[in-house]
Amino acid sequence: MADSQASAAGQVPQAGRRRPAAAASRSRTFALLLGLALFVTFDLIMFGAFVRISDAGLGCPDWPGCYGKATPFGALPDIHAEALARPHGPVTVFKAWIEMLHRYAASALGLLIIGLAWLAWRERRSARVGGDRAGAGMAGGASVSLALFTLFWVILQGMFGMWTVTQRLQPAIVTAHLLGGIILFALLLMQRNRIAAHPPLDPQAARYRAWGTVALALLFVQIALGGWVSSNYATLACRDFPMCQGSWWPEMDIAAGFEIWRPLGMTADGAGLPFPALTAIHYAHRLMAYVVLATVGILAWRVRRVAGLERTGRWLLLVLLAQLVTGLTNIFLDWPMAAAVLHTGGATALVGGLLMLRFRTRLAAQGTQV
Repeated sequence: MADSQASAAGQVPQAGRRRPAAAASRSRTFALLLGLALFVTFDLIMFGAFVRISDAGLGCPDWPGCYGKATPFGALPDIHAEALARPHGPVTVFKAWIEMLHRYAASALGLLIIGLAWLAWRERRSARVGGDRAGAGMAGGASVSLALFTLFWVILQGMFGMWTVTQRLQPAIVTAHLLGGIILFALLLMQRNRIAAHPPLDPQAARYRAWGTVALALLFVQIALGGWVSSNYATLACRDFPMCQGSWWPEMDIAAGFEIWRPLGMTADGAGLPFPALTAIHYAHRLMAYVVLATVGILAWRVRRVAGLERTGRWLLLVLLAQLVTGLTNIFLDWPMAAAVLHTGGATALVGGLLMLRFRTRLAAQGTQV
C-alpha cells in the first residue's frame, strides 16, 4: 500500500531504488575482478615460461604441495637431501620457491574465476526473480555460460598443471598446459570485450572478419609450435639466422621431432632424442613465424586506417616488432631469460590484439555498435 502511494506520488519505491544500485555495484565488482583475473593470467603465462626456462618445473616433484608440505619452508630437509644427492638435479630451494609461487598464483586465479562465475550467476538469478529482463545482461553483456565455461577451463588447467609434474615434464603435457593458459586468457578477454565500451566503428571493418579469424588460427598453431620448442629445449638447435646451421634446409628428423607422446629428451622407444629432431622442431617454428609475421603484419597495416580499429592495428604492429626482436635475441644471445619470457608474453599479447580485432569486426558484420 505504501509503495503504491509512493508510486502515485511520483516517487520510486525503496526496493526499486535498491535493485539498480545493487546491480550497479555487482557490475563494478565483476569488471574489477575480471580485470584482475586478466592481469594475473597474463603474468602466470609469463611466469610459466620462467619456470620452464629456469628448469624449475620439478622444483617440488609432487603435487599440490612440496614434499607433502604447504610451503618449501616445511620441505627444507627433503629439498636439501635431494640437492645433496643430485647437485645438478631439478630440486633446489630456489627452484622449489619458483614452482610453489607459480602454484599459489594459479590458486588465486582460480578463486577470482569462481568469484566471477558466482557474480554472473547471481545477477541472472536476481534478474529472473525480480522480473527485470533488462538486468539479465549484467555489466553491459556479461555471459553466465561463458563465465561458467571459464571456471570449468581453469579447473582443467589446474589438472594439466598437476600432470606436468606427475608426468615428469612430458613435452605434450607442458605444451598443452601453455595452450590451456592462452585459451584461459582468451576466455577472460572475451568476457572483457562483452562488457567494455568500444569506440565507433567504420562498417568497412566487417571485411576483415575472416582475415582476422585466419590470422588468429595461424597464431595459435605458431604458439603450439613455440611451446613444443620450449618444452623440448630446442631453442638453440639453430644459432644462426636466417639460415640454420649454415643451411637453408638443415638435416632434420621430423618424425622423431614431432612424435607427440614421449618422455622429455627421449623417443617413445626410450632412446635419446637425436639432434636432427631438435633441429626439425626449431626450424618448423621458424618457418611458421614467417607466415604469421606476413599475415598479421599485412592485416595490422591495413586495419590501422579503419575508424575504430586504428589502435588495434598499431598495437599489433608494435607487438609483432617486439616478437621479432625477442625471437632474434633468443637465437643470437643464447636464449637469455628476459627475452624468452618476453617472447611468451608477446605471443599472448598478439592473441589479445587479434581477439579484439575479431570481436570488433564481428560487430561490424552484424551492424552492431557498442
